[in-house]
Amino acid sequence: MAKSVKTIGVLTSGGDAPGMNAAIRAVVRVAISKGLKVKGIMRGYAGLLEEEIVDMDTTSVSDIISRGGTILYTARCMEFTTPEGQQKGADICRKHGIDGIVVIGGDGSFRGAGKLSALGINTIGLPGTIDLDIACTDYTIGFDTAVNTAMEAIDKIRDTSTSHERCSIVEVMGRNAGYIALWCGFANGAEDILLPERYDGDEQALINRVIENRKRGKKHNIIINAEGIGHSASMAKRIEAATGIETRATILGHMQRGGTPTCKDRVYASIMGAKAAILLAEGKSNRLVAYKNGEFVDYDIQEALNMTKDISEEQYAISKMLVR
Repeated sequence: MAKSVKTIGVLTSGGDAPGMNAAIRAVVRVAISKGLKVKGIMRGYAGLLEEEIVDMDTTSVSDIISRGGTILYTARCMEFTTPEGQQKGADICRKHGIDGIVVIGGDGSFRGAGKLSALGINTIGLPGTIDLDIACTDYTIGFDTAVNTAMEAIDKIRDTSTSHERCSIVEVMGRNAGYIALWCGFANGAEDILLPERYDGDEQALINRVIENRKRGKKHNIIINAEGIGHSASMAKRIEAATGIETRATILGHMQRGGTPTCKDRVYASIMGAKAAILLAEGKSNRLVAYKNGEFVDYDIQEALNMTKDISEEQYAISKMLVR
């Protein structure tokens, strides 16, 4: 039985991602067009527990679609991982008249959304993470901007690496997922790509390829290293000691989370935000909006959390053929 929803909240949780503001904007404007009231919840679940809740209207989200980060701010909240914290959150929602919430974040945020749904607050999740590591969806808000930011930075590093005839190790974000590393490996023409899902730890083989590349006349060597492997600085020292080739490590870090969202992140995030508001207006709950096989769809949150995901074997095989 669909539950009637009159007032919804929207929050961003976990790591920020470019395009979150586009999603917030769409949630607010589409919900209002459906006759719903909208409240912004600041600083994620932490702000919910502190009752940092503000009214939002169409002008609240003017001129934000091009901005990186999230105007609602974000935080992680250990208290909300407890049954007591979850019950407190549901009670605060009812106190403020919020009977539905859109949660923009990653897997941890969706687990919290599922708990709120079980406590009677209609919830819809949107996948907001640069890591592309949510199993049920082929797209996550922020990935496209992050991978383009990393790609542009690596292009610049290659220029100076070539000038100095260096080997450069560039560490990109992604936690334990190697999607940013794989895509940058393709886009930047890297000589090696190290992915948490595939790297066997054979550093000697890596050293041998650096030496072989120099013998073949290559004046530079770019190694894309995923955050889930890490240790780029110490790896650079070992490669330099073993090869005699000057080797530098660059950790791109949180620059990948910021910046103006790409067109894709603005458009896809807007469609996802709109779909979330429509689902709530229809009385739906415990759903996660996703992009799968070229279409925007929605899944039961628990079903989505139970799914698994891995690097495409075909894409990985092709990447290995290209790194010569």
